[in-house]
Amino acid sequence: MRLHALKRLLVGRPLATAQARHERLSKTTGLAVFASDNLSSVAYASEEILRVLILAGTGALALASPIGVAIALVIAIVIYSYRQTILVYPQGASDYIVAKDNLGTAAGLTAGSALLIDYTLTVAVSVSAGIAALTSAFPGLFPYRVVLCAAAIVLIALGNLRGVRESGRLFALPSYLFIAGFFALIIGGFVRYALWGLPAVAAAPAADPAGGLTAFLVFRAFASGAVALTGIEAVADGVTAFRPPEVTNARRVLAILGAIMIALFVGTTAIADLYNIVPKDEETVVSQLARQIFGGGPLYYYLQAASMLILILAANTAFADFPRLAFFMARDGYLPRQFGNRGDRLVFSNGVVILGLIAIALVIVFHGSTHALIPLYAVGVFTSFTLSQSSMVRRWLRTRPDRWPWRVAISGVGAATTGVVLVVVAATKFLDGAWIVVGLIGLFILTFLGVKSHYTDVARQLSLEDYEGPPPIRHTVLVLIGDLHRGVVEALQYAKTLSPDAKAIYVELDPERTRRLEEKWLKHGLGMPLIVLTSPYRSLLGPLLDYLDHLTASGDKHVVTMVIPEFIPARWWQHLLHNQTALLIKGALLFRKNVIVTDVPYHLRG
Repeated sequence: MRLHALKRLLVGRPLATAQARHERLSKTTGLAVFASDNLSSVAYASEEILRVLILAGTGALALASPIGVAIALVIAIVIYSYRQTILVYPQGASDYIVAKDNLGTAAGLTAGSALLIDYTLTVAVSVSAGIAALTSAFPGLFPYRVVLCAAAIVLIALGNLRGVRESGRLFALPSYLFIAGFFALIIGGFVRYALWGLPAVAAAPAADPAGGLTAFLVFRAFASGAVALTGIEAVADGVTAFRPPEVTNARRVLAILGAIMIALFVGTTAIADLYNIVPKDEETVVSQLARQIFGGGPLYYYLQAASMLILILAANTAFADFPRLAFFMARDGYLPRQFGNRGDRLVFSNGVVILGLIAIALVIVFHGSTHALIPLYAVGVFTSFTLSQSSMVRRWLRTRPDRWPWRVAISGVGAATTGVVLVVVAATKFLDGAWIVVGLIGLFILTFLGVKSHYTDVARQLSLEDYEGPPPIRHTVLVLIGDLHRGVVEALQYAKTLSPDAKAIYVELDPERTRRLEEKWLKHGLGMPLIVLTSPYRSLLGPLLDYLDHLTASGDKHVVTMVIPEFIPARWWQHLLHNQTALLIKGALLFRKNVIVTDVPYHLRG
């Protein structure tokens, strides 16, 4: 009861299935739920560009703005493409569904694998980046970053277990505070520069020509900044989470997201270039900008707090979409059916819990370092982008709806653009860790096919097609005893209701105990026959399993019901004071054919 009360406190009271429609999201809340991942990338995407360019010297940092504009163009193309996809797939335009529907199972599973990996990395990267913003403002917390990351993931998971609408309410305010803070940073940066010029600390660094600048390095910087696109597909995945009209609301949210995202990303990259920001390990680029533009006052701490919150809460997008994608794949038989179960609050709770556990493991393995996780990040999302857009090209060519040439052109440009980015990301980041994602995608696909094969085989064996009915069976009921007490007597009584020919079976480990048992059996054994199996080597399971094998060895259908008496102590800790023999026996008999195990508990009073 205490655990139940704690669950109600953390998760909330259960919601009836009929309430599902009322748990839908408005455009305002939907933007906060599905856009936090995409918007949060503003806080680190620009920095990732600078971190690559600085390898060629400070002179190469001037390329950050042109690279940012190029990435913004890709964002616009992908946003427009997904708006088209939502029209065709109003029940959820997941890249997995779109690719599977138009390019086949292999493409669908590839997209699904890539997205599951991407959502998991989204949680780890965004939370790590959020804690980095916190430790930039309070360096004393840096040694505790892994613990802080794990705690943040647990809190976000709990928020999502309370339901989609409630998590949206919890996380909406930080999203809008972040948007307001970054617009203030960008506008304030340009105004300050126009009125007073650069602060002394922002003076251009000593001349350092970009002698090491190569096309490969520029492509690598582009690939690093392309993480800004992560999360764009989230709105398309979650169309059904919006209030009616779902498609209209989802498309509007996607358009608003694109406009805000482009403005914030290009603006942040531009002022970082304008203020001569050089990336540092101990302080984020956003923190450096805020110090120069706002000083160390309240606005600085407001922006750091907003950055930390949105980066941490960016994981909320993954927590909203990972369980939904897992549901789609479980529905098709490629993931365990448990992922398709809704919890008390009408969310796919198993997906939320699994995502949280894997993300915490990633944070621990990579020590909460955003820069260590980033190389793993973009391969998955651009794989799914490319497959989704390529799928839509094939669909337009096959169905030829109104204005199909224009639709083919848009989706084709989207596929080509994201495909190029995918190649660049894979080539530039392969040795940095992207090979892990490529290998995982292949491993996931094999796993999905194995799960599907299992479910197909189970369905075939359970099918009633051409089924002529079961053969006649012989039934033997045995009561396994280790002593004779009230709990055993009740089990004997129960066994007699199953079969008047039930027998008791006892494995002899000590002849003296057998003698005492036989004496009590004459008085309290309810007239049931007692079979004693000798065990010269004091093994309980050996003689029992041999006896069962003997009973079931006949060619006809012989079913044995094993009744196991078990007394249950009143307190949980009292279980530790008793041998768990019944548990051992039940485990040993679990996978034995034609053996049914029935547990008869006898509850002791406290």
